[in-house]
Amino acid sequence: MSDGDDEPDAADEEAEETAVDVTPDGLHERLDAAEEALDAAETERDLDEVEADLDDIGTKLEAAELPEPEDDDEEDPREELEGRLSDLRDALEEQRGPYASDVVDAVEEARADVTDAEWTEDGESEAAAAVEAFLDAVEPILGESFDEGSDFPEDHADALDAVAVAVGDAALDADEDADTIADLLDAADELTDGLDDAEVWDDLTVVEQLTVEGFYDRMESANRKDFPPELGVVRIAEHENDPERILMALDYLESDFMQDNCVTALRRMGAPEAYDAMMGLAQRRDRPAIEVLGKIGNDDACETLHDYIDGESNPPLQKTVLKALGEIGAAESTQPVADRLVAEDPEVRSQAARALGRIGDTRAVAPLSDTLAEDESDNVRAAAAWALYQIGTEAALEEAAEYAGDRSYIVQNEAEKAANALDAAAPPA
Repeated sequence: MSDGDDEPDAADEEAEETAVDVTPDGLHERLDAAEEALDAAETERDLDEVEADLDDIGTKLEAAELPEPEDDDEEDPREELEGRLSDLRDALEEQRGPYASDVVDAVEEARADVTDAEWTEDGESEAAAAVEAFLDAVEPILGESFDEGSDFPEDHADALDAVAVAVGDAALDADEDADTIADLLDAADELTDGLDDAEVWDDLTVVEQLTVEGFYDRMESANRKDFPPELGVVRIAEHENDPERILMALDYLESDFMQDNCVTALRRMGAPEAYDAMMGLAQRRDRPAIEVLGKIGNDDACETLHDYIDGESNPPLQKTVLKALGEIGAAESTQPVADRLVAEDPEVRSQAARALGRIGDTRAVAPLSDTLAEDESDNVRAAAAWALYQIGTEAALEEAAEYAGDRSYIVQNEAEKAANALDAAAPPA
């Protein structure tokens, strides 16, 4: 048993130290000491010790019951301590390394740039030269040879992969091999700078890109009458049946004027090469592009186009789509198109009838006959009679021919064509 004059035992000393540590002043003192140790650190082991000390300070700070500020103008001691601790952790991370993994990361990033960038012809040469210079720099450092090959970018990417593997296999220590790692990082930085400086397509203006692609090659003084000159190229390409040059203009030139002229040219040409580009526009319900799809006549477009004639919305779009489906002429469109014979808009009904006539599927004879007999619009009835005549089977012609004496001249005119076709096909008496 001891009185108040006895020396404190070890437990009392530990309790007293802990009490000091969890005061703001005590924690600031420990952070001061950690900062001094960080400034003096020379090895990764030194930095590990500083990190352990910061972790301990963070644990004590989190558990500490610190005084709250008495007014808004007074700084919160916890926030101040947490800010200092965070700054020291950031400084610690900046002081670590460099590591071999940093070299590997830099090489892998460069490898991705080599394979993913859209290099110009000059850019390919510049990027290849940057990789070759890097390989020359790291070979003596790593004591290995790396063959960049001649096929850019594949061979050069493979060579960079080999360097990354070699760096990993070298098991470089951040302390003992610090100079080697630094030299490798310097070489990697030079590689990155070289690739950044190499020319990619985005570095060029649109006119420069088109020039490199040969877009203007067919332009001569005699055919430079159009302005802008790009319009002249499109017209020459249409005349020469060269859809690829028009598609190039469509891809590069974003003005509404040039976009409209390109699509118009492609519609007149009906070029199959334009299918993908027009489908991309058609999926945004672009009517001129849908017209081009009709001229191209690819059945693959039908499934997408069928969705645009469902319901009663947007009659102008429906008319455009129905005409395109008729021009494509796929039997799979017969039912979706026939469903529009009862649309609210008479122009949609008329276009649906004409589309069925172009498709020519005999399954459309019955619904067209009903339309001819029952529709309240003579224009729609005339379109149905025309469609039956286009289908041209005996049954279709007979249905239309019944209206050769119709009160409506336009219906009568189409029905008479069917009647005459029946007479011409009848065997002689």
